Amino acid sequence: MNRSALVIGDALALLVTTLIGFATHGELKSEFLLRMMAAVLPLTIAWFLLAPWFGLFQPENASKPKLLWRPLLAMLFSAPLAVVLRGLILNSAILPIFALVFGATSALGVVVWRGLFIFLNRRNRAGR
Repeated sequence: MNRSALVIGDALALLVTTLIGFATHGELKSEFLLRMMAAVLPLTIAWFLLAPWFGLFQPENASKPKLLWRPLLAMLFSAPLAVVLRGLILNSAILPIFALVFGATSALGVVVWRGLFIFLNRRNRAGR
């Protein structure tokens, strides 16, 4: 598996966790589409700005289960940046508890995806 799979998978994991968040609040409706975009776009931008600094798009690092802590650490910095950007976009308050929950759920989504990536990568290698 290659770097593009990591990029696409990360973007989808962030989108899915954001959609799940809106669904848990009963806001997964078309009238909330702009608000969803105001959450997922800053998060995606922050993630793709910071994740390379943690070596998250190097396939050799992404294939090691021992390094699954790296996406967690990257999200520790990405989520607050995303929440600040979201606050600026929506001209709304920047709530620390939202940053914490947003970051934790997004980190969970990315780690689940990265775990799946490791599993699929090992299965592909074993099949060769």
